[in-house]
Amino acid sequence: MMLRSCCRPLERFIGRWAGDGLLWQSELKAHASGDYSIAVVQANSCLEDQSQVFTSSSATYVGVYDGHGGPEASRFVNKHLFPYMHKFASEQGGLSEDVIKKAFNATEEEFLRLVKRVLPAKPQIASVGSCCLVGAISNTKLYVANLGDSRAVLGRRVSESKRTPVVAERLSTDHNVGVDEVRKEVVALHPDDSHVVVYTRGVWRIKGIIQVSRSIGDVYLKKPEFNRDPIFQQFGNPVPLKRAVMTAEPSILTRELKPQDLFLIFASDGLWEQLTDEAAVEIVSKNPRAGIAKRLVRAAQHEAARKREMRYTDLKKIEKGIRRHFHDDITVIVVYLDHNISSHTRGAKNAIAGYTTAPVDIFSLNSNYEAEEKLHTKI
Repeated sequence: MMLRSCCRPLERFIGRWAGDGLLWQSELKAHASGDYSIAVVQANSCLEDQSQVFTSSSATYVGVYDGHGGPEASRFVNKHLFPYMHKFASEQGGLSEDVIKKAFNATEEEFLRLVKRVLPAKPQIASVGSCCLVGAISNTKLYVANLGDSRAVLGRRVSESKRTPVVAERLSTDHNVGVDEVRKEVVALHPDDSHVVVYTRGVWRIKGIIQVSRSIGDVYLKKPEFNRDPIFQQFGNPVPLKRAVMTAEPSILTRELKPQDLFLIFASDGLWEQLTDEAAVEIVSKNPRAGIAKRLVRAAQHEAARKREMRYTDLKKIEKGIRRHFHDDITVIVVYLDHNISSHTRGAKNAIAGYTTAPVDIFSLNSNYEAEEKLHTKI
C-alpha cells in the first residue's frame, strides 16, 4: 500500500534538534494548501506520544496519538490507522465520515487481535491504550475525528475592526470525565453501576483508573472476559465489569473550510494542560511560521516551569522520566491553510507525496523500534 511504503524507519528521524535534548521538531514543510510544523518533547521514560503527517495531491492526514499505560497502543495506531484510511477512501471513492469510522474500528479490532496473541508473554498489554486525534483535509473539506482528550483548535480571522483579529475555535470534543457532560454521559450509560466514575487522587476517573472515556486499546476496560483471564489476573487487579466502560467510537466534525480559516493546531493534552486555546492561537497568529510548533511546546514548558517556581533553563536539564513530574509528553502539529495558493503552486507542492513522523523515542531516537517491529509482525 502507498502509505505503508512511505512509512520507512529513516523517515521517522527527519527533523532538527531544538536545544533541549528531549525536544524534536520539523520546522516547516509543505502540504497541498499551505505549510505545517511539528514538535515533540518527551517527559516520560518511554515516549508515549506518537504523531504523523501524510500529504498528497488529494489529501492531507494529521495524527496525534497520546498513549497511556505504555507506548504500544500509540505506536500501533501510528503504524496502522493511516493505511486503513487510505484503503477505505480508495474503496469508497474518497474521504468521508464513514471511511474514518471504519478506519478507527479496523485499527481497534486489529489491536485487539494483537493483545490476544501476545497476552501470555505480555499480559500488561491488555491495559495499554491511546487517545487518537486525526485531521483530514480533502480539497476544501476538513474532518476532525477524536478519541480521548487531545485537541484540535482552529485559528479563524474575524473583522479587522476587532481588537482580537484571530479567534480560537475548538473543533474536537474532550472525552474526559473531568468534563461534566462527559461524566454524565458515562454515568447515564451505566445506571446499575454507582462506581463507574469515581473521584480519586484529585480528579474524576472511570473505575477510579482512567480519565478518558474513549480510546484505542484499554482492552481490559472494554472486554469483561479479559478481567477473568488467569494470565491477566496475575498481572494486576482485575476490574469487575458487566459491560464495556470505554469505547473506540470517535466523535467526528466535518467542516467546509472558509477563507477566514487561517490555521489548525493539533496537540496532545500535554499542551492544553498548560495553555488555553486562546493563548495557543495568539502565539501562532503573532509569530513566524518556521518552528511555530516548537514555539508552542516551549511556551507550555515555560508555563510548567512557572507553576513550579523554576526557570525554563533549569527545567530542560531534567532527565526523561523525572521530567514527567513537571509536564507530560507534548506533541504539537500546526497546519496553515493558504486559500490563495495558485493551481501552479499547488501542483508543484503536490508533485511528490510526503510523510513525516516524529521519532519513536526522542531521547534515543529509535529506542525499542526493532522490538516493536517484531511485535507487530506477529499479527
